Amino acid sequence: MANKNFIRTFWVGAILLCLAGGVRAEGLEYRYELGAMVGMSSYYGDANYHIPLKNINVMGGLLWRYNINPRMAVKADFAVAGISGNTANFENRFPGGDVEFSRTIYELGGQFEYNFLAYGDGAGYKKTHRFVPYIFAGIGLTYAPKPAKHVFSANVPVGLGVKYKVIPRLNVGCEFSFRFTHSDDLDVTDKTKPILSDPYGIKSGWLKNKDNYSFLSIFVTYDLSPKYRKCNN
Repeated sequence: MANKNFIRTFWVGAILLCLAGGVRAEGLEYRYELGAMVGMSSYYGDANYHIPLKNINVMGGLLWRYNINPRMAVKADFAVAGISGNTANFENRFPGGDVEFSRTIYELGGQFEYNFLAYGDGAGYKKTHRFVPYIFAGIGLTYAPKPAKHVFSANVPVGLGVKYKVIPRLNVGCEFSFRFTHSDDLDVTDKTKPILSDPYGIKSGWLKNKDNYSFLSIFVTYDLSPKYRKCNN
């Protein structure tokens, strides 16, 4: 009789444990995210001083995110984007006349993200939120092949965004960022070299007279590798 009571107690306990694990599995936290992004790119330099999202081009790429905790994450991304510029509407004219350019850039980078609210599936006991704003900064590499000399430069991405957990393993978001490069040659092509290479005779410094670009993108990611698993007994 005692053995029967022990067996009954064991199975009741095992069932309750698995049920508890099943409930917990609905709110699993995941280590990694893998996904894609698409959006718009815009250039800032000698052919566009300060007008946001002028001469819009298409960008797209892949991203990977590691969630340190609900407030912090690190992200790696690879992006391909077009940039272009035109001096036709400038108030000041460059010696040599108006020019325009268009080229493709490739970027590989990493950023640290900070969420203003704890990000998760919205479970009340964890005090997480399905919709959160965040900021990020990091470092990256920009490569621009011909039509001119190849450009290879470091860049510093700085931006902000929002993300939303649609279902426990699916995330969508939108972010805007500036990419500050260490090059003044992104707008220099075979056609623009005599004019945009050094239009005012001012040599570039570490932060002065550089070419930059921005991304406005939306992304979709899928969660991988849960931090803990439900009972399988």
